[in-house]
Amino acid sequence: MPYRPRSTLEQWRILQAVVDAGGYAQAAEVLSKSQSSLNHAVAKLQTQLGVELLEVRGRKAYLTEAGEVMLRRSRLLTQQVEDLELLASNINQGWEPEIRIAVELAYPRRYLNQALAAFYPLSRGSRIQLIDSVITGTAEIIQQKRADLVIAASAVVPKGYLGEPLYTTRFIPVTGKDNPLAAISVLDQNELSQHLQLVIRDTAQKPQENAGWLRAEQRWTVNNFDEAIDIMQLGLGFCWLPDFMAADAISRGSLVQLKVNNSSERLASISLIAPQEETLGPGSKQLRQLLLAVHNKT
Repeated sequence: MPYRPRSTLEQWRILQAVVDAGGYAQAAEVLSKSQSSLNHAVAKLQTQLGVELLEVRGRKAYLTEAGEVMLRRSRLLTQQVEDLELLASNINQGWEPEIRIAVELAYPRRYLNQALAAFYPLSRGSRIQLIDSVITGTAEIIQQKRADLVIAASAVVPKGYLGEPLYTTRFIPVTGKDNPLAAISVLDQNELSQHLQLVIRDTAQKPQENAGWLRAEQRWTVNNFDEAIDIMQLGLGFCWLPDFMAADAISRGSLVQLKVNNSSERLASISLIAPQEETLGPGSKQLRQLLLAVHNKT
């Protein structure tokens, strides 16, 4: 047989009010109910559970040890119900139950994290799904409208989509301190192309293998920049890294920035795109404004 609860949410809310207010009389004023009805509700709750939750001393009600445990768990229960009802109301008003954000790996996540921290108190229970994307994989997400917000390299944004500028990522060529390339004072492009290059896997379903700065014939493809850094620290290969990702390893001396004739850095503009601007939900709009505000402060 299906389980049938012996208690009700209203009983637990009354118990919480009695404890928070410090007694039945005070709780009766807060809840606009008679004191006798609160007494009856708590007494019935204790009888139904077979556990003493409150004991009255003088004019105040005190929790028993069992009551402290039960009260703490009841607060979680009533909060979950409130959240569930609020979520239903928000969905009815058009507030998204989930917001999907695709993020180019070359974008500094600290900015997005600041926006998410500010968004959390306003989120109304909306779930957040973060999707890592690279190169043409980002363009594919935009075209297929698989995310509400997309943080993308401007160069791969498909025609017809407008983006709001967020950041300019500076890519620099780096290698491990034990790689022979680290000992060369100045390289040219042809010389660099003869060495092993570490590249980040394009997340597109149909990746363009020649996208990006891929002149080296010998390539190893990895999932993210952290994997590339780990491999380079073993003395293998070179990679074009966002400077903010390379900074710590360079300062520690485990990575070395290469100097390349006429090409020691490359800049990539990063933009924020809403692929479905016309149907963008209020939660996504709120988060977009918070992210833009974070960048406006920098």
